[in-house]
Amino acid sequence: MDTRKNKKVSKRRRVEERGHLLLLAVVLIVIVMVLGFSSVGAVRTAKGEHNSSLLRTKRLFLAESGLDAAMANLRTGGTGTLGSSNAPVALGQGAFWTLTTDHGDGTFTVVARGQYANGVRVVTGRVRRSNPVFHHAIFAGNSSKDPNYTMEFGGAGTQADQISGGIYSGGGISVTGDANLAGEVRAEGAISGVTGTAGVSQPGFDFRGVDWEGPDTIDVAAEFAAAATPLSDDAGGIADQVPETNPAHIFRRNPDDRLTEINGTTKNDYFLEDPYEVVGVDSADDGSDPYYFSIDAEGGVTRRVYYIDGNLWIHNRPSLSFMLRSQANVGVQVTFVVRGNITFSDSVRLEDPTKDGLAFIALEDPDVPDSGNIYFGDPTGGTLKFMQAYMYAERDFLDVNLDASGSKDVTVVGAMTAGNHVAIERTYGEAHSKLTVTMDDRLQTGDLTLPLISTDVPENNWALEAWAELSPGAP
Repeated sequence: MDTRKNKKVSKRRRVEERGHLLLLAVVLIVIVMVLGFSSVGAVRTAKGEHNSSLLRTKRLFLAESGLDAAMANLRTGGTGTLGSSNAPVALGQGAFWTLTTDHGDGTFTVVARGQYANGVRVVTGRVRRSNPVFHHAIFAGNSSKDPNYTMEFGGAGTQADQISGGIYSGGGISVTGDANLAGEVRAEGAISGVTGTAGVSQPGFDFRGVDWEGPDTIDVAAEFAAAATPLSDDAGGIADQVPETNPAHIFRRNPDDRLTEINGTTKNDYFLEDPYEVVGVDSADDGSDPYYFSIDAEGGVTRRVYYIDGNLWIHNRPSLSFMLRSQANVGVQVTFVVRGNITFSDSVRLEDPTKDGLAFIALEDPDVPDSGNIYFGDPTGGTLKFMQAYMYAERDFLDVNLDASGSKDVTVVGAMTAGNHVAIERTYGEAHSKLTVTMDDRLQTGDLTLPLISTDVPENNWALEAWAELSPGAP
């Protein structure tokens, strides 16, 4: 065997193998470099896309802020047009400007542009100014956004519902039988049986920031805690009462002749029955012999706000109706604010319907599930006939025994309103309890003002009904 030849072959093979390995290494290096460059490019592309998306998002936020600012400006009596392309409104590191068109029918079109880093996005919105809550005969904001809520009206012949004044439902509206709705009808949902405007959104009162216990407010619970004494009275049973000179003297607390009612509630129960007035029976429930309540003991006070942390009842056993005692020439105006429930079992009337005014507001208590409601009807089966007041339940307006055998006809002169639902069940088989509501327009015309309501309680009566994005070149 030629060992020298074998060595040469073996050496040549090793050289060839090293060449192959070197070539493979070069190929691998090239592949890694290509992948590296590709990764860097992908990262740069992704970063660029992220930055572009971030800029677009910032511009959209600025445009939406412009839309919000235009609505806020409209609420305060402005035109809704803010800034311009040459002099935009600065916000953070960006800016916005708006152009608002008043269509003369309570609707406005707002075009808002948001500018950031030399780029612009444009949004437009249709804004509507609606009548305030108490400028309606019936209002239900449907704050719970219940898709099945429908405000119903019905009845036949003389028992058909009769509504005079604006009606709004945050759900639907259904009119059947001979019911008559004489006023503007609006709803967020479907409307059937009557002509109206659907697709309208309007919230109720906005109570944020309202000082219910301000210096001009009578804190009824505090007055009773400081000065109440259990006393017997013709109004019924033994109840906590305060002296006549106390501004909270028109109430009695937890009367023991109505234990069924007060034992069914969580908080203290205050009954609007003035122990310093004669208990009028008013057996005909026509205001001829009412049970008066007077907010002042000959001191000349004509306006008051009463705040009650508890429940308020207009519910007396011997009497069927109550009346606010007026004062000549100026009348008396009272607002009741109740953090709990309000129950109307007996009628309430004004002695001077041209100058007197009453408002009842039921607020939710976060710690009490059953609160913020107004109940219509007598829990013991009696009747309710006539209400002359502006009434608002932050939650629901509900009924208690409001059937045709008890309250065949219920009349409201004022406003029957709620942040969530007006849900008065009045149809029982073949019978229907007639509801007549006539809006008292004195708040609307300015002939009446009510303490707190007319000054300090803000209305959310501006609503954004539609929103869309436009191209940057849109006019």
